[in-house]
Amino acid sequence: MDEQALYESRLELVDFLIEALHDVPDEEFVETLLSGDIRIPEGEVNEPLDRGFDELRTFIDEHQEYDLDVVQEVLEQEYTRLLVGPRPPVVAHETYYREDADYLGEGLAELEASYSAAGWAPPEEYPEENDFVAVELAFLRNLIDRQRRGAEVAVGFERVFLDEHALTWVDPFTTDLRQETDSRLYVAVAYIYEGVLEFEDELVAQMI
Repeated sequence: MDEQALYESRLELVDFLIEALHDVPDEEFVETLLSGDIRIPEGEVNEPLDRGFDELRTFIDEHQEYDLDVVQEVLEQEYTRLLVGPRPPVVAHETYYREDADYLGEGLAELEASYSAAGWAPPEEYPEENDFVAVELAFLRNLIDRQRRGAEVAVGFERVFLDEHALTWVDPFTTDLRQETDSRLYVAVAYIYEGVLEFEDELVAQMI
């Protein structure tokens, strides 16, 4: 795979995770998912990504005969139960999992300082706090896109972000997501998120 194709694949994976996690799945996301327009890499990448892709393929195959509206409604209900509540079983926020920071307390300010240092501001359309998983993924996407356009400093920003933030809570978060969900899609999302960060960790280590 050439360099530009690798960047495109990295961005597509992060885009998929953002779409899956930022809010309840809309009809467009579900239609794209079931139509097969989401590209799933062939061959082995790393263990969690491979398992996630297998789960995603199975989910797509199992729902080919279902009406789009039915699939979207079921996924909307599951997302709401899992991540919105009331009393959601999974709290998709970094500071909820970090033992060295109060939930939505000083750890949030540290994360926002990392965003600011990189010259990035969270998108206003995300209704959650800035340590929400989809906001962190949007920041990661920005850094990858800047690297694609030749900004070498973005590699250093990603190294710090992974070490001090994203990697500190991915394991307990994705474990909770897999254990609490009733949907194969969110099992796939959990593995893919874990695998993306593992891949980015190894790639950035080679780039620095």
